[in-house]
Amino acid sequence: MIIEFKTKRLLKIGFKSLWRHKLRSALTVLGITFGVCSVIAMLAIGQGAGYEAQRQIAALGSHNIILQSVPPPRDTDSDDNAFVLEYGLRYLDAERIKNTVPNVSVLTQARKIRQTAKRGVWSLETNLVGTSPWYPEAGNLRVREGRFFEERDMHQRANVCVAGRKAAETLFPFGGAVGNIINIDDQRFRVIGVLGGAGRGEADELEARGDPDTDIYIPMTTMQNRFGEISQTGSGMSGERVELHEIIVQVDQIEAIPHVERMIEQILARGRTRRDYTVIVPYQLLEQARQTTRIFSIVLGSIAAISLVVGGIGIMNITLATVMERTREIGIRRAVGAKKKHIVEQFLTETVLLSLCGGALGIILGLSAPYFVTRFAGMETIVTVWSLLLAFGISALVGLLSGIYPAYRAANMDPIEALRHE
Repeated sequence: MIIEFKTKRLLKIGFKSLWRHKLRSALTVLGITFGVCSVIAMLAIGQGAGYEAQRQIAALGSHNIILQSVPPPRDTDSDDNAFVLEYGLRYLDAERIKNTVPNVSVLTQARKIRQTAKRGVWSLETNLVGTSPWYPEAGNLRVREGRFFEERDMHQRANVCVAGRKAAETLFPFGGAVGNIINIDDQRFRVIGVLGGAGRGEADELEARGDPDTDIYIPMTTMQNRFGEISQTGSGMSGERVELHEIIVQVDQIEAIPHVERMIEQILARGRTRRDYTVIVPYQLLEQARQTTRIFSIVLGSIAAISLVVGGIGIMNITLATVMERTREIGIRRAVGAKKKHIVEQFLTETVLLSLCGGALGIILGLSAPYFVTRFAGMETIVTVWSLLLAFGISALVGLLSGIYPAYRAANMDPIEALRHE
């Protein structure tokens, strides 16, 4: 009861003293308010940016190893430039990986050719992707309408296709894509499904060629039967020939990914004189993104915390000025029996109250700032509980530390000299 009464009395005296100088107290509080707000906003922006990067990478599949064909650098002095450039992944590579690499649960192949899809007056330049029925699972694609093609469609070499969301909206602006016919290179394909928004991510370095939302997917056997075994672009003596543009290897155990990656690298390097492929390991990229997010958050938080230090200096400055103004009051209190610790408690209470009020207002502003950033800047922001507690805790600590020196300076005044002060 005594401690509770003492605490209430200290708070009452502190509030009364601060209220006596409302404008000065308000201006002092603003430094802490904007400091706390900036810490919360900065951490929210950092967390949001990190989450978006991790989401895009995770969408590639943490158990996947993605192999993509890339054109090797051409030798400008070589006569090979006059001929068709043959490069990239081969069917033989896929067979070797499937038959020799352990811990591979599913292997998915994809070949792409650039084509024009038409339906009435509507047309679309698109990537025609020949692949297998389990490509949506491997590529993290979701079927929104209808279905994806099945093994029976592969065996029958059926002229069926699944359109990406944007492709369906372009060719069928009024809806009703499933069940209708589109024309591709004078071939008629029946649309059996439409994909939802692609989950493959948007970063260029993580994308297969083109936009999955504008791609059109057909069975691999149909592509081989209708368009040949090898994708060829260009004409005459300046074309490119690619057997496979992408191979997605799903690993059954995430711990086995590094070992599987090394084996795949050895298999692909065999018999090659130039590196005409790239290997993407989403799990490794995800770990790197998480580490980068942590560093990014620490840097942003540290920059924002500087404003809290500036706010603390402001509190110390105002408290020192207050001590000088109240020198006679301090002398009177000491003369009537107040101890040094009572003077210290009084001034520390006032500085902590300033910091806590500033921290509370800063949290309110800090919660609203990320909302406006998301709404007007289009950036993803995430406010976490720990960021609120961190900002509020730092503000209280800053107030405490800022008040220690002025409080002890007030407590160590000579009572007689303080009473003589005018």
